[in-house]
Amino acid sequence: MAKIEDFAKLEFRVGRILMVEDVDKARKPIYKFLVDMGPEIGMRIILAGIKSHYSKEQLLNKEVICITNLEPKTIAGVESNGMVLAAEDENGIALLTPDKELKEGSAVR
Repeated sequence: MAKIEDFAKLEFRVGRILMVEDVDKARKPIYKFLVDMGPEIGMRIILAGIKSHYSKEQLLNKEVICITNLEPKTIAGVESNGMVLAAEDENGIALLTPDKELKEGSAVR
């Protein structure tokens, strides 16, 4: 079991996807996003393995919930600096999004 102190180490923020590109060298279908995380954090490159579930058009300008303080990870030569959160069941993947529009960088509590 994780302790509340472990969970509190993670920083969740609202981001807006401004750019979506394919990562052609990846072994699995993934997208490269440019995500606006607001003035405090700035722009982030984040990779996500949701290419088979969403078109680029569905993702552009979408608000998403991200973890912003994960250690960077390089996949197919591209460094990812965060994680876009999603849920999955037998019907596919759904991105976690705010239920109303919020400012980029808003903290999730």
